[in-house]
Amino acid sequence: GVALAFGLTVLTGAYALGPISGGHFNPAVSLGLTVAGRFSSSRLPGYVIVQVLGAAAAAAVLYLIATGKSGAQIGGFATNGYGEHSPGGYSMDAALLTEVVLTAVFLVVILGATARRSAAGFGALAIGLCLTLIHLISIPVTNTSVNPARSTGVALFGPAYAASELWLFWAAPLAGAVIGALVWRLVLAGRDD
Repeated sequence: GVALAFGLTVLTGAYALGPISGGHFNPAVSLGLTVAGRFSSSRLPGYVIVQVLGAAAAAAVLYLIATGKSGAQIGGFATNGYGEHSPGGYSMDAALLTEVVLTAVFLVVILGATARRSAAGFGALAIGLCLTLIHLISIPVTNTSVNPARSTGVALFGPAYAASELWLFWAAPLAGAVIGALVWRLVLAGRDD
């Protein structure tokens, strides 16, 4: 259910907001698109700021809803973690590798699904389904980031450890995005992409 919620949210958000903003909800994706030559580097800082502010606002709404019941316990509040804070007890190295690889794959899917030669109108569907798969794979490992803004938003309202481990959920997705963009640009892209 959680994996579908993330995937369907991105899918519907991309269709609804794609024509306005390009459907950028993730600093790692925006960075990857910049590296791939599909997004202006001058627009990147503003997008990242708005993405983080949007994630913080969304987390605040979820926090208010979650605590709107007498005796409510928010638990980990869907924060990301490794070691003792990993849902499955995975090490920092396993968390780092998972987040780098899955973010790289996410970027390859995004770049492929939105390439000029791809089927028009289906990009958001491929992207949303890919994000669903990513969550199915990595929820047990890190609670799934692949999005530094998402990780930051919930860390603001979650347990104290979330802020101390947040560095990994910025570093790994950003590194994965660059890797995915370079793989696409240097190996997979056609002349018209």
